[in-house]
Amino acid sequence: MEPFLLFVEGWWWVAPAAAGAGTAAYAGLTMKGRRARRLELDAARHEEATAYRALIAARAKVSEAQAEVLAAHADSGAPGFGSSFLDGVLNAAGIVVSPETSDAKRRLLEAKRREKSAAFALRATRTRVKAISATYHAASATDPLPLEKLFGEHDAVLARWMRYETDPMTAFDHPQLSDSGNPATLAFLRAQRVASTLRPASAREKVPPQRFVEYRDAVRALRIAFDEAERQAGAAPRPAAPPRGATWPIPSWLPNRPQA
Repeated sequence: MEPFLLFVEGWWWVAPAAAGAGTAAYAGLTMKGRRARRLELDAARHEEATAYRALIAARAKVSEAQAEVLAAHADSGAPGFGSSFLDGVLNAAGIVVSPETSDAKRRLLEAKRREKSAAFALRATRTRVKAISATYHAASATDPLPLEKLFGEHDAVLARWMRYETDPMTAFDHPQLSDSGNPATLAFLRAQRVASTLRPASAREKVPPQRFVEYRDAVRALRIAFDEAERQAGAAPRPAAPPRGATWPIPSWLPNRPQA
């Protein structure tokens, strides 16, 4: 009994330490899984913040352009009208509008156009954040992770392309898709290289939101490039024609045809 008590006395700390290490490891895995599942939402919020900064910068450009218009009017002594149409009316009335004033007004109109575009972009990102947030909170532990879904889209495009590389009959029917000298095929190969470079090693890898956005956009560009390459090669799937002799149902809201 005494040796056992001596053993317990010397190694009593092992069990709590092992339990603590196990708890820390489980917490780390749980945190890693939550971060991986929240990655798409974090990326959407990153895009929203980027769009907001772009809108602020566009509004600053509008203010700067307005100041340039006022300065140009002050230098030329012309009244402060704000449209090219009114400039033409002033010119017709004998009131000369200087080229500097016209250029400043054109820059102001362009700055306002960019501000409006930035406002629409911010509205779109906020709508996307709401949609992705709802999906994130409704997701279960068995649903695929955001990177897993992107991996699936990426692999699906590569599988379509490999069919033209490994099937002799398909390659013979559409040789353009195996020819790197073809412009559309070359564009696809370049998009493939970009997407492969940005692809993370695993779905649970710690990926910054900006990297996720770049990889997502690269996968979309890859799919679009391959669709275009298939279309130019005449390999794009066509909608199936209706079977011969098929009859289409008459909508209920149409009046019945009078019988003879």
